[in-house]
Amino acid sequence: MASRLNPYLSFEDNARQAMEFYETVFGGKLTVHTFGSFGAPDGPEAEKVMHAQLDTDGGYTLMASDTPEGMEYQPGTNITVSLSGDDADDLRTYWDKLSAGGTVTVPFEKQAWADEFGCCIDKFGIPWMVNIGH
Repeated sequence: MASRLNPYLSFEDNARQAMEFYETVFGGKLTVHTFGSFGAPDGPEAEKVMHAQLDTDGGYTLMASDTPEGMEYQPGTNITVSLSGDDADDLRTYWDKLSAGGTVTVPFEKQAWADEFGCCIDKFGIPWMVNIGH
């Protein structure tokens, strides 16, 4: 798979409903994973969306999640640019360049759902997620 660049939307607690709506708008295949399915099955956020992805019939990709407890939700600033794929060398290079001079908010390292994942805010204030997976 080539690397992909797409919007990543954050919701307070209605990511599932929003993504199901976007599925009716654009068509395609929606996958939804909850916090519960990634290790917190009995926690208060078990049913909240950790990651949802809509791959549309037209070739668009839209990703989203609910905002976990302890993280600030601010409507109007609730979009991040996601860069993902399996070309590890290219994605690591993009990470290095995007995070240089910016702020790393999640270190780029191994995660339960990815080979490597990290979040940063570039030097221009744009939030990015970089995900190496297969």
